[in-house]
Amino acid sequence: MVPVPWLRVFLGCLVSLLWPPVSVAEFSPSLDSDFTFTLPAGRKECFYQPMRKEASLELEYQVLDGAGLDIDFHLLSPNGETLVFDERKSDGVHTVETEDGDYMFCFDNTFSTISEKVIFFELILDNMGEDGEDQEDWKKYVTGTDLLDMKLEDILESINSVKARLSKSVQIQTLLRAFEARDRNIQESNFDRVNFWSMVNLGVMVVVSAVQVYMLKSLFEDKRKSRT
Repeated sequence: MVPVPWLRVFLGCLVSLLWPPVSVAEFSPSLDSDFTFTLPAGRKECFYQPMRKEASLELEYQVLDGAGLDIDFHLLSPNGETLVFDERKSDGVHTVETEDGDYMFCFDNTFSTISEKVIFFELILDNMGEDGEDQEDWKKYVTGTDLLDMKLEDILESINSVKARLSKSVQIQTLLRAFEARDRNIQESNFDRVNFWSMVNLGVMVVVSAVQVYMLKSLFEDKRKSRT
């Protein structure tokens, strides 16, 4: 007897031959991008992201390097309204439901006069495609599939679930790389400081040792003038 899982796979392959495949555009689109840049001291850098109505914009940022590991962050709506304002933060995560228009987010380092900052941010855009009609179009292909234990709706739901989990895994891995880069920068900075102060202490020890040898030598010198 053929095992049930293999029977389902066989029936699924048979359905894929009898009915056209579902287009990739039928799945809920999700865009993920990340960027790392250096923001000089006393500067402000802004970025623009076009968004659609009823979409979702998720933004996460981290300061990887720079004195204080802090930055000012602003997120503005298309009509200029301030949606998010973070003051002197090292990281942050924000999600907003969007309208049609360009959203602006800025990183402000004007409060720093010396130290530049290395900043990482990631954008996750959900529901950016016109998939409303596409989701309806694929349903015409499921006619006659009620005989299958696993319907095309279930397959689509499973694929969407796997896709969402994979996207979340990629996001977590990207954040872990950002944390690793920030920790490495901190360790390298601490290493340089330890080396600097070790050299200072070594120099002080050498000077003190030389002074002590000179003082001890002067104690045993015969300072009486010899008569001629």
